[in-house]
Amino acid sequence: MQKTLEQIDMKRILYSLLFIFCALTVKAQDSVSIKVNDQYQRDIDHAIVISNDSDTVYTNNSGEAMFAYTHIDSFSVIKDGYETRSFAISNLKKFKPVIIHKDFSYKDLLTPMFYIINGGLWLLLLIIFAETGLFVGFFFPGDSLLFVAGIYSHELVEKFTTHHPLLDLLLLSAMIVIAGVLGNSLGYFFGKKIGPAMFSWQDRFLFKKKYLIQANDFYEKNGGAAIIYARFVPIVRTFAPIVAGIVNMDKKKFTYYNIIGCVAWVMSMIFGGHYLQRFFEVKFHFNLKKHLELIVLGIVLITTVPILIKVFFGKKHSTPNI
Repeated sequence: MQKTLEQIDMKRILYSLLFIFCALTVKAQDSVSIKVNDQYQRDIDHAIVISNDSDTVYTNNSGEAMFAYTHIDSFSVIKDGYETRSFAISNLKKFKPVIIHKDFSYKDLLTPMFYIINGGLWLLLLIIFAETGLFVGFFFPGDSLLFVAGIYSHELVEKFTTHHPLLDLLLLSAMIVIAGVLGNSLGYFFGKKIGPAMFSWQDRFLFKKKYLIQANDFYEKNGGAAIIYARFVPIVRTFAPIVAGIVNMDKKKFTYYNIIGCVAWVMSMIFGGHYLQRFFEVKFHFNLKKHLELIVLGIVLITTVPILIKVFFGKKHSTPNI
């Protein structure tokens, strides 16, 4: 009987040793989970992740990948159109995003995050100034840029932050409003300087005197509303202040509606981006930062489709002979 008990104890000891050995073996083989994004915080799917012992895995549709390792100390991420980067295992926590940079293309100029990442607040202000005051600014993504700026408001005013979200939004909005008002004022001044001479121009391929007279009549009747509405319409907001100057719209009237329109445009876009991001994240666990392309497309459709409908399906008015 005693011998049987001794055998059972010996088996228990052996099993314990075997369990400890297995535990140590499993612990020696750790694993790491990563999430691959580009500099615009977009998920990079189907990127190749190679460890320094040549084990290879691919990121899924969400840019995530997991691989086990024992003795490796680094891994590389490879993707066509992106720079190849290597990362040290020791610098990663159990789950950490890694950033690889997308090669530049001209399509990036239509991506709001391109300007926010590469230029920050000052480039944002310059773009708003140029889009509303210079002929060269019509191609900038003004509406979507402001919406995304609302989402990243804290990052944009980090150097001037008040550590209060609402005050940060108000500070950012005030700076953008100033840039927009100044841009429109410059466009108005430019149009007013060349306006008188244009009334004596002869008709040519890109200029018809009757259109200038019609614009003058339009601004006489709807000048204030036109300046406000133009803020929310891509391309139109670039040329509206210039045309207002050309048709010699009253300066005080222009300045009043310029400020009202700019405040309405900036506040709606900045506050909309900030609070919609928080709303969707809290209520639906949906991060707008991961779907900026859809947001940009949606804003473009909202701002341009009504105009296209009016142009192609609206009532045609006969043009008076001048």
